Amino acid sequence: MRKYFSNFVKKLCMALKVRVDKWLWAVRIFKSRTLATDTVKGNKVKVNDVGVKPSFLLSEKDIVTVKKEGFNFSFKVLTVIEKRVGAPIAVTCYADVTPDEEKYKFAAWFNNKTGNENRERGEGRPTKRDRRDIDVHKDFFFDFDEDESED
Repeated sequence: MRKYFSNFVKKLCMALKVRVDKWLWAVRIFKSRTLATDTVKGNKVKVNDVGVKPSFLLSEKDIVTVKKEGFNFSFKVLTVIEKRVGAPIAVTCYADVTPDEEKYKFAAWFNNKTGNENRERGEGRPTKRDRRDIDVHKDFFFDFDEDESED
């Protein structure tokens, strides 16, 4: 009985802390554990404003800052998990505490990525000439705002 209890306590204590790379992968901030590990090794992850190694043990209420694709995201650890879970459950394991200016920067970048062009059904792919016209139109549209701010 005593051996069983000590193993249970050991597992419970281990559940209170987990490797930072494993947690980033488990809550779906990165698609693979390798990506998470490489990002931590590249000094792009900080815990409580201190650079860490992939083996750093993360606990609840820690603030994790991740530099990903040029943006700095901050997360507060609410639940420590080791296994990868579904997206609805993963969202409950952290709170997004990213500053508003960083969120706006990400939103502006994401919204400026244009998707498919609206074309009438049956017109097919744009020709080279059509593509040039579209590019000229886009350049004029997006450069217009920059010209106003320079005055």
